[in-house]
Amino acid sequence: MVSFTKMHGLGNDYLFIDVRAKDQKSDLYWRDLAIAMSERHFGVGADGIILIDTAQVSGALAKMRIFNADGSESEMCGNGLRAMVKWLYDRGQWQENAGIETGAGILYPEILSVEGHRARRIRVNMGRPRWTRGALGMTGDSQASALKTQLEVDHVMWPVACVSMGNPHVMLFGPLWDVETMARRGSQIENHPAFRHRTNVHSVEVVAANHLRMRHWERGAGLTLACGTGVSAALVAAVVNEGAARIARVEVPGGELVAEWEESSGNVYLTGTAQEVCEGEFELR
Repeated sequence: MVSFTKMHGLGNDYLFIDVRAKDQKSDLYWRDLAIAMSERHFGVGADGIILIDTAQVSGALAKMRIFNADGSESEMCGNGLRAMVKWLYDRGQWQENAGIETGAGILYPEILSVEGHRARRIRVNMGRPRWTRGALGMTGDSQASALKTQLEVDHVMWPVACVSMGNPHVMLFGPLWDVETMARRGSQIENHPAFRHRTNVHSVEVVAANHLRMRHWERGAGLTLACGTGVSAALVAAVVNEGAARIARVEVPGGELVAEWEESSGNVYLTGTAQEVCEGEFELR
């Protein structure tokens, strides 16, 4: 039996499993567990599982490992990170100025508000964006910028912006796509041959300089209600390519986030809430 806590950040839901005091399992085990638990009819239902593991680097309180609903492992998840910080804080395990080890490096969250001794609003330093083809796992010149480029889809050249926040993102700017279009195009672009390890895909509408709207197709999970790294990447692309402000509120299907691309440090900061849904046990059959 596997004990878990279901949590979400704006509907981007994950099943958290504390593995710090447990015998280590193989990646194959976690892949199979993620697929089984994430299934929304025969499992618990989630966008994936997140392991709360022992940090392997100094300065980090814990390590976050993410296995998507299809069993693939992801480097980073902004909504999942906020939820993990809440999990630690609500159980008396959080330390001020602590870092969390992720596949995108050590990231430093800050708890901005608490209600009833439980973390509510959390700000995360998402790190610096990168947009070279090499950082995005793209084919071609590894040092070339992909911040403003094109992809051929169905024999049509699409203008896109590609940004890595430790994981790859493709943004398509214009009127917000409906759910059907997002699912169809998202799946096509996720598996585009230009991306060696697949990619996340986002439709982005610039409503005003400080107001964006988005839909998400996440690599390994499909349509999701929010994507923290995607919001961070979209703000960077919107500032450079669309004349957006460096601080903006970003509407996603699950709610609203505030993103800031700090000029002095180059870091992107993301602020939003996280919620705990339930605790339970699951048996992998």
